[in-house]
Amino acid sequence: MNIENKYIALLIDAENISPNYIEKIIDEANKYGTLTYKRIYGDWTTPQLNPWKTRINEFGLTTVQQYAYTKGKNSSDFTLIIDAMDILYKNKVNSFCIVTSDSDFTKLVTRLREDNMFVFGMGESKTPIALVNSCETFAYLDKMVSPEESEEPVVEVVEKTTVKAEKKKTKTKPISSITPKRRIKLELKNIIEENTEDDGWAYWSLIAQLLQKKFPGFHPRNYGSNIKPLVFFEKMNDFEVKRDGTITYIKNKSSKSS
Repeated sequence: MNIENKYIALLIDAENISPNYIEKIIDEANKYGTLTYKRIYGDWTTPQLNPWKTRINEFGLTTVQQYAYTKGKNSSDFTLIIDAMDILYKNKVNSFCIVTSDSDFTKLVTRLREDNMFVFGMGESKTPIALVNSCETFAYLDKMVSPEESEEPVVEVVEKTTVKAEKKKTKTKPISSITPKRRIKLELKNIIEENTEDDGWAYWSLIAQLLQKKFPGFHPRNYGSNIKPLVFFEKMNDFEVKRDGTITYIKNKSSKSS
């Protein structure tokens, strides 16, 4: 499917995503096609969503109200899911962008893809790997912003003194679902090895597709380098790259030269 043929339903879980990311969200989604729907979900009667309200008109978002009937539960989940299915059956889009870090939307993504929808996701590094791998591709928002813009969780130490002893409670960062760089490199070597032509080289376009399918969340910016994947791997000592006109080839350095 060509990018210019994608008509996208952008659905944002406001209770799970910071408004500081909205510009990155819109810019990234626009790369894939036309945003037919731009909806944002949450309980807009709560003060927690006040920071979002100043950004809604600026980016042309349509708010969808969902009251929180259960304390401690993300109220927007069910409304977003129902809306997504309604949009699916209207046949006005062929792609969905789900913006959340909540694993509860994994089944929704799987269901949309069963109807041949192109589904890409956005969320923070804490997004469970099940949701990341359910998407065609996934962008980590906290890796797309500068350190000044980033809202990394702060480690906070609270001391409580009792008669018996001093107790410390520490709030730690959530576990990241970003695949370690060493595993990406190892899997790339395996993919190249399995798809090498008789001359020892593999077509980069094929390798890139297979790598993206295996790791939907992969992007060099996850490791501090906002460059193209080919350049990212070319800078490593493990791979060789050659270009023949418009065709690019890659091979493991351990392979015999052609």
